Amino acid sequence: MDERGRRWRLALGGDDDGLAGRDQRLSAALSALYNPEDGGSGSKGGKGKRGGLGGSAPKVARWLGEIREFFPSSVVQVVQKDAFDRLGLKQMLLEPEFLAVMEADVNLVADLVAMRGVMPDKTKDAAREVIAKVVAELMERLERRTAEALRGAVDKSKRTFRPRFADIDWSRTIRANLHHYQEEHNTVVPEKLIGFMRRQRRIVDLDEVVLCVDQSGSMASSVVYASIFAAVMASLPVVKTKLVCFDTAVLDLTDDLADPVEVLFGVQLGGGTDINQAVAYCEDKIEKPSKSHLVLITDLYEGGNAKEMVARIARLTGQGVNVIVLLALTDTGNPFYDAQMAATIAALGVPVFAATPDQFPDLMACALRREDIQQWAASQDIKTIRADAADHES
Repeated sequence: MDERGRRWRLALGGDDDGLAGRDQRLSAALSALYNPEDGGSGSKGGKGKRGGLGGSAPKVARWLGEIREFFPSSVVQVVQKDAFDRLGLKQMLLEPEFLAVMEADVNLVADLVAMRGVMPDKTKDAAREVIAKVVAELMERLERRTAEALRGAVDKSKRTFRPRFADIDWSRTIRANLHHYQEEHNTVVPEKLIGFMRRQRRIVDLDEVVLCVDQSGSMASSVVYASIFAAVMASLPVVKTKLVCFDTAVLDLTDDLADPVEVLFGVQLGGGTDINQAVAYCEDKIEKPSKSHLVLITDLYEGGNAKEMVARIARLTGQGVNVIVLLALTDTGNPFYDAQMAATIAALGVPVFAATPDQFPDLMACALRREDIQQWAASQDIKTIRADAADHES
């Protein structure tokens, strides 16, 4: 198809079979708004796929990310305004009461973060409350497990009489307090607790974890979870945590980790992707490679210098940095990623796979102990990418 025919096909919409992969994505994004009954075929092909931004279509955050990738900011503003007017999104943004009764979850948080730039002030407060509620629920779910996993292994060779509850040696404690048995209550009232000590590390010996997160629209849920985990880890005195988000620019949110809601409001979902630039930034921040862990959370669709990115990751692993690539950090669903690039990075000896938020604390504990991540993943029934995966894809 010549350039003129391509432009007409994109302008008219409809059958996208003659378009290249990127143009199919662009056509599907436009059809979701301007021709929702017919829709585009999308990047994976298939006629009859309906467009629109409703429940059966891609999440709003991903759609906005696609729009930002394909158009300059001046055009994005026009398209967003059309979306609010034509598809009812404006109602959600203009009515805080509507937000208050919605079922809040990670996907809604991602949508609100993506839209915050066009929200009226009265709605921003409501959106912040919704985000704060979801963050609080996730923190409650994830904080204790993460803290226990990262505080350090129990040292069973040493005893303490002032143990944390989770470190109490119940067998020894009960035996030592049998003479305090209360027959009327049918229980032992312990006067002395016996437990295990935990290994302590000095501040100068702390491991450093850098979470480097792709904030393109397709990674929206992963950004939310990664930001919350970074905030939890930053609150623990046993590890130094940095959070770096990126698209075509790099945003270091480490200083905001005390307030995870503020972190999420600092994220800009959508746009292109320059992984190489982000890895270069993280590489420059690493002072002690042998005590550093780089967790790169991305679908590996590189818009920058892919060859240089691979070389940087190889150099970091050669220096002793524990590099892990997560294709997604989400509750459900299979990750959509660049299989060729994933196989290339796996060939460097870097673990490449997707993980759920419930698996992440144990993953980090395993990483901090410098244990075999591939073996850990196998024990969790997680499928890792093989170095020869690209051959099987073709």
